[in-house]
Amino acid sequence: MATIGVLGLQGAFREHMKSIEACGHDAVLIKKTEQLSDIDGLVLPGGESTTMRRLIDRYEFFDALVQFGQAGKPMFGTCAGLILLATQIENDADNHLGLMNMTVARNAFGRQKQSFEAPLDIKGVAEDFEAVFIRAPFIMEVGNDTEVLATYDDKIVAAKQDHYLATAFHPELTDDHRLMAYFIDMVEQSKLASV
Repeated sequence: MATIGVLGLQGAFREHMKSIEACGHDAVLIKKTEQLSDIDGLVLPGGESTTMRRLIDRYEFFDALVQFGQAGKPMFGTCAGLILLATQIENDADNHLGLMNMTVARNAFGRQKQSFEAPLDIKGVAEDFEAVFIRAPFIMEVGNDTEVLATYDDKIVAAKQDHYLATAFHPELTDDHRLMAYFIDMVEQSKLASV
C-alpha cells in the first residue's frame, strides 16, 4: 500500500487527506522535512502560492521538495500546487520549485467571485469529472515531455510529466476521487519500478 503525504503548510490539505483515505490509502500530513523520507508520493494542495512559497522557505522545505521530485517520487500539484511545480510563471522572473515543464498564468480565470464548476474530459481518468475552479490558474504551454490531460475553454487545466501531475482545479472539493486514484496509481507504479 502506498503512503501519500500532503504538504500541510497552508491550503486545502485536510480535503486531500480525506480523498486519499477514501481511496483506501494512508495519508500523512507533512509538517517537517524529515517526514518526506517516509512517504511514496506528495500532494501540493491548493491555497495561495506566494504564501505557500514563503512558508516553504521559512520551514526550509525548498531543497527537500526539489530533491523529492528529482529523486523520481511522484508529486501532484492542485491550483497553487500547480504554480509551485511550474518551470515558468507568466509575468514573473522567478519560479518556485521549477520541476514541471510548463508555463502557467496565475488567477487566469478571474478572482474569487469568478469561481465556477465545469465538467471535464480528463484523459485516462474520466469523461465526466466535475471540476471546481477557484481563482484558478491555467497552463499556457507545456514542454514536449509534458502531456495535456484536460482543457477547458481551449485552456490547459490538467497535465502530466513523468511522475508529476498538475491540475488548475480542486479535485479534493468533490466526492469524486478518480483523479486521486489516478495519482495513487502513479505512486504505486513508481514504487514497483524502484524495487
